[in-house]
Amino acid sequence: MKRVVYPGTFDPITKGHTDLVERASRLFDHIIVAVAASPKKRPLFELEKRVELAQKSLQHLPNVEVVGFDNLLAEFVQQNNINVILRGLRAVSDFEYEFQLADMNRKLAPGVESIFLTPANNLSFISSTLIREIALLGGDITEFVPDIVAQALSELNNENPG
Repeated sequence: MKRVVYPGTFDPITKGHTDLVERASRLFDHIIVAVAASPKKRPLFELEKRVELAQKSLQHLPNVEVVGFDNLLAEFVQQNNINVILRGLRAVSDFEYEFQLADMNRKLAPGVESIFLTPANNLSFISSTLIREIALLGGDITEFVPDIVAQALSELNNENPG
């Protein structure tokens, strides 16, 4: 069985993320979307909410599982007997950081390989950081995120106006 993990903070999950998962679902038997707690990044949404949004956004893919985690990715892959990490590359600027991550993960978890996919051209400029900023300033993000995410961001703005 070919299994892969797609890790990230997913704060929030975007159509760029879902595009990568959909394409990877045709390449692998089982995909684990691993939502990192990432407290140092001070995520907008709590881990449980990010997991829920990812699950609902990807529920149409039967070979995809979404889980939260709060340890090193190298430990996560070893605990779950996974030997492939999927990462997305939006632009050349992502490459250096992703290359360092891949090397570090290979050092911490020998035998684990990283593979990279690029999003569709019309999604390559989307980042969770930009989505959060646009949403918090009242901009329309519906084109860039699944409907459930747009709704959650709108509810968050309504709870915390101004």
